[in-house]
Order: sequence, then structure tokens, then C-alpha cells
Amino acid sequence: MNAAGTVDIKDAEFQQLRDFIYAQSGIYIPDNRKYLLENRLSNRVKNLNLKDYGEYLHFLKYDGGRRQELPRLFEVITTNETSFYRNPPQLNVFQNIVLPRILERLRKEGKRSLHIWSAGCSTGEEPYTLAIIIHEVLKSEIASWNIRITANDLSEAVLRTARQGIYSDYALRTTPEDVVKRYFAEEAGRFRVRQDLKNMITFGQLNLNDRGQVKLVPRSEIVFCRNVIIYFDDTMKKRVINAFYDNLAPDGVLFIGHSESLHHVSRTLTPKHHPGSIVYYKET
Repeated sequence: MNAAGTVDIKDAEFQQLRDFIYAQSGIYIPDNRKYLLENRLSNRVKNLNLKDYGEYLHFLKYDGGRRQELPRLFEVITTNETSFYRNPPQLNVFQNIVLPRILERLRKEGKRSLHIWSAGCSTGEEPYTLAIIIHEVLKSEIASWNIRITANDLSEAVLRTARQGIYSDYALRTTPEDVVKRYFAEEAGRFRVRQDLKNMITFGQLNLNDRGQVKLVPRSEIVFCRNVIIYFDDTMKKRVINAFYDNLAPDGVLFIGHSESLHHVSRTLTPKHHPGSIVYYKET
């Protein structure tokens, strides 16, 4: 243990643990992020009364409690910083350009069914935001539509929070006040999402590195996967983007994080520039 109170990780332990995490989840931790494992997993080693990361890796592979420990591992190595209406310019493109175009196309095809996939939904702010925007766009017409949002994350802990749909004012810090008043009920300083929004969303645990799980996601007109692929190496990024391509309906749309790019990853989807955002289209 070092002066900061964390358990030191040896180079060999780091490499073995890094490889194990990659094999399990597709999350890649480069050499210059060795400190991240040391800082974030030290408490897990100590809480399990293990002496080092070698014993921790053995625990993850062979111990009877490994099924309970794996979700904790994923929780501490991923960052779940999010909020409602995160990145407004991108959401404006979704609300004012992408969603109306897709809805109009579906109307012309005689369809009243829309599916959106929120991959890497964290504690639920993104899918709930999408549900709110859909309500804002369709208004009373929403009653004649079958709208489904599939929201997935690797961590079961954040999904429990998402299913509850109760948030602090900090989670709503970037949300317009009138939206808060219309779609949330304040309860003792906390804010509960309206039940009709919750009814639109199905939350479930999903590992984007598990092809079998990914193939079970219903075909989507729109996929949101923001600030997720930054955790992956190029091989995993290509695998995930190809999975999104296969999932998207013809003329479907992919949103990724505003600081992310597919430029060197995949050319299967066509990037289009909109004010404040790049959106990726599955052209037919």
C-alpha cells in the first residue's frame, strides 16, 4: 500500500487485469491509465481482504462470488457523469431535424411505430430526455404512436437508479425550467419522472461485447451511443459500430458523443454536418 492509501499494482498485474477487463467488456485501458485501475479498484481489493491485484484477478476468475463482483468491477472503471438535456446543440438536431424527418417518413409509409436504442444509458437521463423530446414533437399525436426506447448499460447499479426515475436538481441542471415543470413531480427536493415517460422505456443490462445480446435489441430507427466508444480500442469500436449498422433500419441514424468521431473507425455510416453536431446516417 502506498502513501495515498491505495494498493500498488504491479506491471504484470495491470496487464493481466487489463486483458481480463477487455475480454469481458471490450473496455480497453491503455498503459498511461494504469493509475485509473490502481485508484478505482484499490477499495475492492481491500474490501475483499485480498493482498494484491493478482489475488483479485484470481477472485474474478474462479471465486464463487465472481458473478456478484463483476458488476462492481464494471461500475468502478466506467464514468457515469451525465445529466438531462446533455449537449443541447446535438439534442436540438435530434428534435428539430432528425426526429421530424423520420416521423414524416414513417407516416408516409403508413407506420406509427418508432424504436430508439439508447446504448450506454447510465442512470437514465438520456432515454428520459429522448422521451420528453418525442412528447414535445408529437404532442397529442403521440397517443396514436407505438414509441419504444430500449435503454441499456453494462452496470446493473446505474440501471436501478434509471428504473426508479427519481433525480436531484443537479441532474436537471441543463434542463429548461418549463420542461421540469411539465415532466417531473417534485417530492421533498427530488424530482420524479412522469409515469408515461417511464412506460416508453425498457431498461436492461447489456454488454456491447456480447454479440448474442446485441442481436436481441429490436431494429431501431435511431441509435444513441454517446460517450461510450471512448472506452474501446479500434477493434472494439469497429465491432460496435458494425453492430449499430446492422441494427439500424434503412435510413436510420446514429448519434455519438460530440467529441467522438468515426473518421478512422468505420465508413459504413455516412456523416452529415448539422449546426452544432455531426450525425451518422445509414444510407440506402
